[in-house]
Amino acid sequence: MSVSVDQLGYKKLTQIIFEWQAADRASLFALFVAIEVALHWLWCLFVWFNRDTYGLYVDMELLYPVWIWITIIGLFSFWIVGHVSLIKTLDQRLHNWQIILVTIYTVYIAIAIVIMGYSSLLAGVSLVGGAMLGMMLIEQRYIWRAFLVQTFLIVFAVSLPYFGIALPNLSQLVITSLPPEVYQQLTYNEVMTLENAIAASNFKNNELRWESVREIQHSSAFFWRLTHMYLALPKAIFIVAVFRVLLLVLYASKDQSLKHANQDELTQLKSRRYGLKRMQQTLSQMSAEQSFSIVLLDLDNFKDINDRQGHDTGDRVLQEVASLLLTALPESDISEKTPIVSRHGGEEFLVVLPNTTHDKAMRVAEQLRQDIAQHPIALIDNSESLDISASFGVYTINYKELMTYKIPSVADKNIALLPNDICQHFICIADKALYKAKNLGRNQVISANELLAQGTITKQRYCK
Repeated sequence: MSVSVDQLGYKKLTQIIFEWQAADRASLFALFVAIEVALHWLWCLFVWFNRDTYGLYVDMELLYPVWIWITIIGLFSFWIVGHVSLIKTLDQRLHNWQIILVTIYTVYIAIAIVIMGYSSLLAGVSLVGGAMLGMMLIEQRYIWRAFLVQTFLIVFAVSLPYFGIALPNLSQLVITSLPPEVYQQLTYNEVMTLENAIAASNFKNNELRWESVREIQHSSAFFWRLTHMYLALPKAIFIVAVFRVLLLVLYASKDQSLKHANQDELTQLKSRRYGLKRMQQTLSQMSAEQSFSIVLLDLDNFKDINDRQGHDTGDRVLQEVASLLLTALPESDISEKTPIVSRHGGEEFLVVLPNTTHDKAMRVAEQLRQDIAQHPIALIDNSESLDISASFGVYTINYKELMTYKIPSVADKNIALLPNDICQHFICIADKALYKAKNLGRNQVISANELLAQGTITKQRYCK
């Protein structure tokens, strides 16, 4: 069977999230930081190589100290990748290094957003994307605090020009001829608005000419827009790809959790919880012309089987009986007419038969009793076989009787609801018939309805 790239990514990310040590995840986060810083460093290198062209749009005097600063952060990030991975235990040292790494990255990104000329694309990806990735790999409380600090720093830095405070900025305005003191008080988006308006004026009579295109290409607005896309989009694509795979992990975990919650691991039948839930749902959908039957069965002398043959043989008996029940009463869908077969207890099984009369339910129970009695269980060593049997209690309720158990809804007095313990009440009545079958010698099917008619058993409002 072929394995796709998506499957490989899914398995690898699952391993990182659930199996890697905290130090390994912190090291991986440091590697992502180093890669992002490396992209910034390559941008500085590109501008330097083409300084004759792009020197008009970039403050070259500021570029050199910024380049040195980026280099130092990059080298530190690459160093911490190996250093953190050597910490084998989750101790205070690892927490300290996580705090240092997150703090440096937070300040670095905030400064980079301001120096590169504030862009909503770059800021949004850095804030949201970086926080989401960090929470997957680092202590979440550190990332959350860093996210709040970074948000404050960016808002603070963007607000300063409105108070006449100019911050260092690599971007330079070329096409417009605004006075420097006016330019210093403009945000990046305001500068872009001015340049876009000037660029639009290059189209004479709404005609697209090559001279106009070249003019736009040679504008600082075009250069810086491409710069912000270069800095933001690779990171955004990577983050989205990671979380796409992460969603697959979450969906798989959800499906696995539901499977364990709804299915008995040993017998592969529905679990007790799921069986009762489906039973109540089916009861609530019962119509006036329908009957509802419950078959409760218990394996005879099962404790003796465990004591004499061992629990492995006991487990095998439960599995064989479950297989017989599924064969006789397959669950083809989850409609209100489908039998519900669940493991109700240790050696006890519950069969719910919606829209089934009492006579038919008795015939079903009798057939199941015969199937179990005529199905010897081969022992593990196959030296001999084990004969087993089961006792059955059957109880059928009609719609009119069900209505006597209805209770008014708190939200609407005109709407009647079934009490939460109604299923246990009906099962308890069937259990009384099962107990009678045990007393009469086991391997029998007894009707709770007949016992009620004879007065042999009583039916309290809520049977315990």
